[in-house]
Amino acid sequence: MAGAGWIRVPVGDDAARWATRGKTRKVLLVVHNVTSATRLLDVLPLFHDDLRVQLLVTCPGSSAFRAGIAELLADTGVPVVPWEQAVETPVALAVSASFGGQLREVSGILTALSHGVGYTKRLPTPDTRHPTVGGQRAGSDPVFGLSPEWLLDEAGEPVVDALVLSHPEQYERLRTACPEAAPTAVLAGDPCWDRMLAARPYRERYRRALGVARGQRLLVLNSTWNPESLFGDGGGDDVLPSLLPRLTSEFPADEYRLAAVLHPNIWHGHGPGQIRAWLDRARRAGLALIDPLHGWRQALVAADAVIGDHGSVTYYAAALGTPVLLGATPLAGLAPDAPVHAFVRTAPRLTPALPLRPQIETLLDGHRPSPEPAEFISSAPGESATRLRRLFYDLIGIPEPDGPARLEPLRLPPYEPATPTVPLMVLTRLLGSGEIAVTRYPGPHPAPYGTTGEASHLAVHEDTREVDQLALADVVFRYGAADDPRFVSPAHWTGEVLDRHRHCALAAYVTGPGACVVRSRSGALLRLESGPGADADAAVYASALHAWLGAGKSPEELVGSGLTVRTGERAHPVTVTPE
Repeated sequence: MAGAGWIRVPVGDDAARWATRGKTRKVLLVVHNVTSATRLLDVLPLFHDDLRVQLLVTCPGSSAFRAGIAELLADTGVPVVPWEQAVETPVALAVSASFGGQLREVSGILTALSHGVGYTKRLPTPDTRHPTVGGQRAGSDPVFGLSPEWLLDEAGEPVVDALVLSHPEQYERLRTACPEAAPTAVLAGDPCWDRMLAARPYRERYRRALGVARGQRLLVLNSTWNPESLFGDGGGDDVLPSLLPRLTSEFPADEYRLAAVLHPNIWHGHGPGQIRAWLDRARRAGLALIDPLHGWRQALVAADAVIGDHGSVTYYAAALGTPVLLGATPLAGLAPDAPVHAFVRTAPRLTPALPLRPQIETLLDGHRPSPEPAEFISSAPGESATRLRRLFYDLIGIPEPDGPARLEPLRLPPYEPATPTVPLMVLTRLLGSGEIAVTRYPGPHPAPYGTTGEASHLAVHEDTREVDQLALADVVFRYGAADDPRFVSPAHWTGEVLDRHRHCALAAYVTGPGACVVRSRSGALLRLESGPGADADAAVYASALHAWLGAGKSPEELVGSGLTVRTGERAHPVTVTPE
């Protein structure tokens, strides 16, 4: 009997009357939360172009993290079947990437994938009838996906018909912990890992999408969910409140690009708006907040270093050969015989009480990638599409489609350069004829070290929230199209800024990557533009020109000969022309 909200097409009591293609095999994707959906979206293309298959999606409603699911399911464009209807609907195959809810009630062959690096975490079973072994202490909880509490029903039978593993070490742990489920195991690789491997040749594109300049390092802050994670406040010292402002204070904005990859359960447990609010100043200082569904893998491929914890994303980073520094290392919540446990036990630790930049630079200078993380992620790298499609179609009972099985390439994210709107403390030093070193810090703390003998000034974005600082700014800048009618023209805007802010010595309108129009208090109107090999935010060029003029130099000296701006170890030739 149909219930409220049940769909009628392509499944339902009278679906045969309304469905245009009613003889299809039904494949049901079981989405517990946004996290598990990421792995199901990985394998979705394995069913593309097959007119014999009708995809359906449902949510059992068992996860504590339900926010964001409805929007995600709607975005797939696949018919969403209420759970109560889904368990009443015969399907040829059901695919899940989690174990919560009464999966055994699904009417069809059921297969399960891991939504992380194998099965590594201990987790109680709040939505099953099994008692948690040893109570609720994290160290005694069963291993999620590899324990009888998660894998067997009340009769002691396996819940799933096929349990997908990515490496034989997982099978050995399964055989020891739950031998009853061992016959269901299938080694089929890791589609998430394979997509990252396929994306590695495009690393520079992902870096450019994040606005990472040549010579700049991308530092990714990564956290899994739960109180003991790097983002959590229940693992002893709560390091995050002090870590965030120090990241922007201690790492020069033009030498480091900062990004944060947070677990979907953080996003949707606390709410995306709350996450943005918690990270507001860091974001205005230039921290990129990465999309937890579509952007995190690209950020990992692009990263130069990761500050992370015991989650799968940090382990993926190490497997890519990226230097990792652990800011949280809770071992009690990990399976003691899992490779991730050994990694967390031995990986370098962040020392929050010490300066951050020297720790990262020491990590980068001494890094020697270990082969073990990549070895244990998958025993069949690059083969998951082939193996998974073969498994799925064998379970459905029909031949595979013609042609090779393929996963979707990781999409190129939209261009997101760092555009700090917090006031910038700018340190400058004249190095020689027309050459100036510039170091910008988004604060809020003073620059940490190596600043003796340098001149300083304040550069402030016109749209800063710290509006009181505009009256103190030596340089006021903004980003925009040269033909934006709201500002009339760069020449008009720069004159307007100098009229409004009497303390300001230089106004800079950044018209695009590597170019800006500046006006000095003396009335000089100049265009600064990147020369061959230059790759920096053009607002840096404006600060360099301000330092040049502040030293009593003439702008005419630079016209024709140009300016060389040095950020860190990189030199940027800049042409200077009258506008």
